[in-house]
Amino acid sequence: MSLEKSLLAAQGYIELEMPVEALAELDALTREEQDSEAAMQIRLFILMKSQRWDQALKACERMRQLYPGAAAGFIHGAFCLHERGRTAEAKALLLKGPVSLAGEATYFYNLACYSAVLGQIEEALRYVRQSFAMDDKFRDLARLDPDLHALQGRL
Repeated sequence: MSLEKSLLAAQGYIELEMPVEALAELDALTREEQDSEAAMQIRLFILMKSQRWDQALKACERMRQLYPGAAAGFIHGAFCLHERGRTAEAKALLLKGPVSLAGEATYFYNLACYSAVLGQIEEALRYVRQSFAMDDKFRDLARLDPDLHALQGRL
């Protein structure tokens, strides 16, 4: 089966909420195909949706090795660290990411969350306001995000 067909099959399994089958589809690919950015993104999505944070973190590390300019390896890797209670490391990972991250509203939103959790409230406010300026959808998310609880009333 071609890479494209395998990725479509994996996506179909995801839509059917069959993560084991989706991962099996990806595992059947050659190593080179598994290392394609598209296959890695799908694998990462499955692992994160399944809350398999350690495996997802390893996938992000591999993604950063192969695609150092791609935002996903940094943004998702930081999120995995945060979910494992390693918030300071999550923030540090984002801050050392590629310059292209500065064009991502998610980057600033996640920095706001990590800063707020770390008690860096003024910094968190600057970051969250930047995310709002880039994409207004984050305004609604922020109202319900427990990581930003310390900012309530100031958003």
